[in-house]
Amino acid sequence: MVSITKHMFVIKNKKIFIGVSLTLFLASLIFIFVQGLHFGIDFTGGSLTDVTYPDGRPDISLIQTSVEEAGFSNIVLQPTDEFGLSVKTQDLVEEQRVALLKALNIDGTMQEDSFTSIGPSIGKELQNKATIALIFVTLAIILFIAYVFRTVSEPVSSWKYGFVAVFALVHDVVLTTGAFALISVFTGAQVDMLFIVALLIVLGLSINDTIVVFDRIRENLQRNKTETSFDIVVGKSLDQSFTRSINTSLSTIIVLMALVIFGPESTKMFALTLTFGMFFGTYSSIFLASPLLVTFYEWQKPK
Repeated sequence: MVSITKHMFVIKNKKIFIGVSLTLFLASLIFIFVQGLHFGIDFTGGSLTDVTYPDGRPDISLIQTSVEEAGFSNIVLQPTDEFGLSVKTQDLVEEQRVALLKALNIDGTMQEDSFTSIGPSIGKELQNKATIALIFVTLAIILFIAYVFRTVSEPVSSWKYGFVAVFALVHDVVLTTGAFALISVFTGAQVDMLFIVALLIVLGLSINDTIVVFDRIRENLQRNKTETSFDIVVGKSLDQSFTRSINTSLSTIIVLMALVIFGPESTKMFALTLTFGMFFGTYSSIFLASPLLVTFYEWQKPK
């Protein structure tokens, strides 16, 4: 009886955990639509200038003040290392590029490493490809789940496993995007191709956690076809996979936080996005996906 109470904690409190998830999901959607996302030049078109300060990069606030006084607004300055700086702006003509370099050269030693211009048409193409990539990965995951769980029909049909897994994926992506949008309010972070890559990785990592739990449920159902009710089977399966899921995610998050703190500036938002994705993915696989399965079971069970 003690062991049942232990591993039934999540299932017994499933309404609370599902409610928390839905609340965060709706709050993230509202914030994303109200606040909006700041798309970088990868999607909108613009210019990217990389410069180096051989004697040491001046304070970012001084550089920011200098370029603003030169008439450049909505400019993003991202340190790349101890000496480098990446400058993202709207599309620049030659005269504007020269003026920008002059404003950046506040110590008289700055060197221009590269200048890249991305037109709106290229940005639109990247946006379309990113959308297609997200849709393709989601469809591939649905087909994979449908194949793996094709033999599961009782007491919950296989398509419900797929529906729950996809909903958990959407939940993770929306919450991760909402967290990114919140951070961008304070940091000015922009949606670029690294952000899209991070979302694709989140999809893969999240479905891996969910599949591990679902696979354990399937194994336990085959061992206990008539002896144990479905909710207890799910509770036992969570208990058996809980430690593995937490340890795997925690070890990955520790590495990602090290990248956030000590890594190069250009990859910090990428690592932070993955950190949020790992956290939400682990949460959903344990506290959302499995409780939803039990909820479906209770809805269809004869009264």
